[in-house]
Amino acid sequence: MATPLVGADVESICGKCGDVWHVVVAKVGDKIVKVQCKQCGAQHRHSPPAAVREKERLAREALRAAGRASSPSLTTPRAARGSRAPRTPPGPSVQPDPSRPPRPYRPTDTFAVADTVQHPSFGVGVVEVVPEPGKMQVYFTDGRRVLVMGRGQGTPLLTRRRPVPGEDA
Repeated sequence: MATPLVGADVESICGKCGDVWHVVVAKVGDKIVKVQCKQCGAQHRHSPPAAVREKERLAREALRAAGRASSPSLTTPRAARGSRAPRTPPGPSVQPDPSRPPRPYRPTDTFAVADTVQHPSFGVGVVEVVPEPGKMQVYFTDGRRVLVMGRGQGTPLLTRRRPVPGEDA
């Protein structure tokens, strides 16, 4: 069914006066987005009457039912249908150094790439990258995290301070 052209008469409910006869003012693609009431002249979004909405709903349901006949049943498990299974993050980009045992994570300690870290909340992880002084990216089984390291050892973390009024920068 073709939608009316701009300037054509269309049924829409006016929130101001309650009239149903309007003129199409704007469309996006085939969808009517703005109409003007013939009674009061108000412009608003297109809101078709209940009978029109019901007819559109029935048409959408018929399309869905026809599409379901060729698609996998909705009663089959998600993994069997092959649709959006939970994503697991890919493995670490570096292999842990087996000669070094896991060390407990403390923000004051420093770590190197391929070190194994034992975090109290995230578990065991592998240091993948040290992007800047005082930070490290660690791969855990539930994803990657950026953690601080070397805090309190002169590492320039959060060294920017707010200027004091009257002080030279």
